[in-house]
Amino acid sequence: MTGPKNPVEEFRRVTGATMRAISGKPELQVTFAPNPGQGTAAGGVSGNDVRLPLPGRHLPAADVALARGEADAIALKLRHHNPRLHAREAPKSQLAREIFQALETARVEAIGARRMNGVKQNLNAALDEHCRQKGFARVATQQEGSLPDVLRLLARECLTGQSVPELARGMVDLWRADLPQKVREDIERLSDSLGNQKAYAKASRRLLADMELEAADEDFDSEEDEQQNEDQQDQENQDEQQQSKGKDQQESDSQMELESEAAESAAAEAEEVDSDDTDMEMDADAGDEKPGSPKRRNEPDLSRRNEAPYKPFTTQFDEVVDAAELCDPEELTRLRQLLDQQLTALQTVVAKLANRLQRRLLAKQNRSWNFDLEEGILDAARLPRVVVNPDLPLSYKQESDTEFRDTVVSLLIDNSGSMRGRPITVAAMTGDILARTLERCGVKVEILGFTTRMWKGGQSRENWIAAGKPSNPGRLNDLRHIVYKSADAPWRRARKNLGLMLREGILKENIDGEALLWAHNRIAVRSEQRKILMVISDGAPVDDSTLSVNPGNYLEHHLRDVIDWIETRSPVELVAIGIGHDVTRYYRRAVTLVDAEQLGGTVLEQLAALFEESHGRRGGFAA
Repeated sequence: MTGPKNPVEEFRRVTGATMRAISGKPELQVTFAPNPGQGTAAGGVSGNDVRLPLPGRHLPAADVALARGEADAIALKLRHHNPRLHAREAPKSQLAREIFQALETARVEAIGARRMNGVKQNLNAALDEHCRQKGFARVATQQEGSLPDVLRLLARECLTGQSVPELARGMVDLWRADLPQKVREDIERLSDSLGNQKAYAKASRRLLADMELEAADEDFDSEEDEQQNEDQQDQENQDEQQQSKGKDQQESDSQMELESEAAESAAAEAEEVDSDDTDMEMDADAGDEKPGSPKRRNEPDLSRRNEAPYKPFTTQFDEVVDAAELCDPEELTRLRQLLDQQLTALQTVVAKLANRLQRRLLAKQNRSWNFDLEEGILDAARLPRVVVNPDLPLSYKQESDTEFRDTVVSLLIDNSGSMRGRPITVAAMTGDILARTLERCGVKVEILGFTTRMWKGGQSRENWIAAGKPSNPGRLNDLRHIVYKSADAPWRRARKNLGLMLREGILKENIDGEALLWAHNRIAVRSEQRKILMVISDGAPVDDSTLSVNPGNYLEHHLRDVIDWIETRSPVELVAIGIGHDVTRYYRRAVTLVDAEQLGGTVLEQLAALFEESHGRRGGFAA
């Protein structure tokens, strides 16, 4: 006679079987890891391998309901989403890509919700938690809201007939009345192509065109139309074969908690392919042209002969702001707690990396002392001679300053919308680890972020329109440069600020060239002898408002000129780390990562290598 089954083990077995049934992938391998805390990510999808968080031994009902919905979202995406087709049809501008992705998420989840009532309930639970974590209930203006999430919820409402969740209703209503009638009709027509991903993608692109997020006359067709339609038809036939099996299995099984970011990861590679294609096209278009750059106070003159220099249309609305000013203290505390939960999950790895860097740095501190001084620290070793001969003066000593300690490190983090999710979370954790570790070693650390105040321009664009839309206006967006931690502020005072990176609505567009100059100028005027500037980014500069009325390579050319000036003319040492984006095309010293999880280790390894160099070397940079 066998004893009672372990409920957690049964949960693991049932979850794996259910995901294989719904996804239609019998080869799917599901593994589990301890759950670091509610609302934190511990899962992921890579090929046929799925890593899921393991909930507590008592399996609380609320956690199970949330887990079932997130697990369903991953299984449905594996079953109904074609990443290659998505990459081919996706638009190139950043905001348009995010909306395109959100609409596709609404499509695959609507398929499951319409076919299986249990799946619908589970997805609703996961969506409610998503709205709660993103703080949609606190959104009071359109600028604070997330347009991709708004359109996803409107599409879900149309595709499934379900109303918008209560927590997000206010945010959606802020946009609903302002959407043009043509856009509302486009949303209603999405249901006509629910089962055909390619047709749905075309409908989504028409919606984006009507919102003026991409060219209305763009040809959305590709050479693989006929083959893809055949593939889509085969997929739909397989869907019908699996429908009954998936329904029976879903209604009887319990599933577990998955991070919503894992549901997006199946499309991450597709977006990276799209980004790479865009970069190649921009390089091809650049030809032999040389970019212009700005000449502003405290900045180098990078302007080229016979070329219009890079310039902002106006700097009146740009801002450099402390992170604490962008969020109320209560929410900042909540976001910091969320970041701490993420750090707890990686506590072992973090400790190993930090200790390794600290050992390397402390090994460089060969202490030396100057003796027989008239002031300083009393030299106890020479007190006996004063006792023997009171006429002798007291002797003092002082520790000599080392070159190693006379260093400042600035970490500049891309706060663009494409960093949303796991990349920005890992970047925030990396900054936290870096500040704590280097502070213990006597090295000052500054943590900065760069984004824009608005999507698709802001008051700068409004001023340009009011001025009659002059040609070649230059940069047409309002910059927002964020100081998360100044170099002189101790980590304990700035620790809460790092949680701001996880706030919905902060991440918008990225104008890298001016941000790099800003960070460089902050560190260049400091008194430390050695200055290191490290940039973390996941893509080329993107600002739809600027690029729509200037040459397509306008921002990229400016970035290249700024990098070239720093690397060849400035004593500041420049290092770049790209997440899913080849930054070696821009920077001499650079590392490209495929997985954001590698970021923390890579940053610490790069710094360790820099500190192991002699003070006179610049790692290939001219002084």
